[in-house]
Amino acid sequence: MKLKPLFDKVVVKSPEETEQSVGGIFLPSAAKEKQEIAIVVAVGEGGMIDGKEVKMVVNVGDKVLYSKYAGSSFKIDGEEVTVIKQSDILAIVE
Repeated sequence: MKLKPLFDKVVVKSPEETEQSVGGIFLPSAAKEKQEIAIVVAVGEGGMIDGKEVKMVVNVGDKVLYSKYAGSSFKIDGEEVTVIKQSDILAIVE
């Protein structure tokens, strides 16, 4: 998969995690609520957005926390990714 987001857009992918319930049943990520922590897989170039210069501060590989209802989710090559604006990113998780 090769995506090149435009302007101030960032492509993120949630880490695949399975969790074991108290009863010993493994819950796949699809059965759980969507997480707002993801890994950045592609970053736009920034530029002039609505008359303001936008500098990109996130990098590929960063773990980020973003707004719950931000962005649009897509399935590309069997992988689910979300495209969000950089301004919807709340923090970089270190």
